[in-house]
Amino acid sequence: MKLTPFHLAIQVRDIEEAREFYGKKMGLEEGRSSEHWIDFNLFGHQLVTHLNPTIGKDGQVTAIHNHVDGHGVPVPHFGVVMQFSDWENFAEKTREFVDDYIIEPYVRFKGEVGEQGTLFFKDPSGNALEFKGFRDIEKELFAK
Repeated sequence: MKLTPFHLAIQVRDIEEAREFYGKKMGLEEGRSSEHWIDFNLFGHQLVTHLNPTIGKDGQVTAIHNHVDGHGVPVPHFGVVMQFSDWENFAEKTREFVDDYIIEPYVRFKGEVGEQGTLFFKDPSGNALEFKGFRDIEKELFAK
């Protein structure tokens, strides 16, 4: 099956803060916008940030955590799967703007089918983000 871009809309506490984080810090291209929302190109996918001014300055979003590889993986979360070399470059870039990772960049299933780089961090509004890298996406994405 050919993968097509996904559309994901998330809530943010401040539009200009989202523009700074996703646009400037993460380097995502901005598309259409208004005073209440912004479209971003998230590695070929459409991420829309919608203003929800009720989110507090602490950025707290109710979440649970599932135990994976000894880490507390936040649910909900979203992210992107990319080629491993692109993930390595992005993981390095995150060190410039991420002060507190949920899960620092590391490689899971090293040397096995399904080997993947992963990392987690939150945006300023408390949304959990995951970025994964595979050496062979088509072969490994749904490995058993």
